[in-house]
Amino acid sequence: MAPQGALRTDLIVLIPARMQATRLPGKPLADIHGKPMILHVLDRAREAGIGISAVATDDDGIRATVERAGGRAIMTRADHQTGSDRIFEALGKADAAGEVSIVVNLQGDLPTIEPESIRRVVTPLEDPAVDIATLGVQITEAEEKTNPNVVKVVGTPVGPGRLRALYFTRATAPFGDGPLYHHIGIYAYRRTALERFVKLPQATLEKREKLEQLRALEAGMRIDVAIVDAVPLGVDTPADLEKARALLAGKQRIS
Repeated sequence: MAPQGALRTDLIVLIPARMQATRLPGKPLADIHGKPMILHVLDRAREAGIGISAVATDDDGIRATVERAGGRAIMTRADHQTGSDRIFEALGKADAAGEVSIVVNLQGDLPTIEPESIRRVVTPLEDPAVDIATLGVQITEAEEKTNPNVVKVVGTPVGPGRLRALYFTRATAPFGDGPLYHHIGIYAYRRTALERFVKLPQATLEKREKLEQLRALEAGMRIDVAIVDAVPLGVDTPADLEKARALLAGKQRIS
């Protein structure tokens, strides 16, 4: 983990967390080897060493857990529909002066994410033409290519290990020979892009695919994708939680 003095002051990692998960109620506080899951995610953010980090939540239990562990929690409204809306409110509270120019949205149910992946999500923003950055991993399992729960990013290469996103879909795409990429839902926003994004109305394709990022593409915003090697486990069910426990016990590695 980078020393505190090395952290960027113009970048913040915000971790939205809420208790109302339908398949795994209370999952931010689910125990993984004696530590709530949200604290594992906060640890990964700190280990990335790219900027200050905080949890954005509407729950007093999550806030108290984070603060007891020495972390920062920012209370937000309970009526937010998306994590993007939650982190935008949290950003305003954390940095009312507007000094932060890059915001990383790190989901609170990714306790096994590799710190290097968090570092990589910021790199496309080195190009001033990019509004939003995210991650992708080449699909190697045949069943994932047709699984609608595995979101695919369709993009054109713009450099080594980087795509410009043209579309995101639950379908198998693009057609023909060549790699398919699994989209990892972690984002780095320019502050101005996040502010614009949360003010946009829901878009037609967003509603159809149930993919929020299509709102940005339909509005003409540019999303670039850094290609990484590891898919983090998203914890959505009790079975996922057991897998996370095994992974974090060192019994397995993410592939």
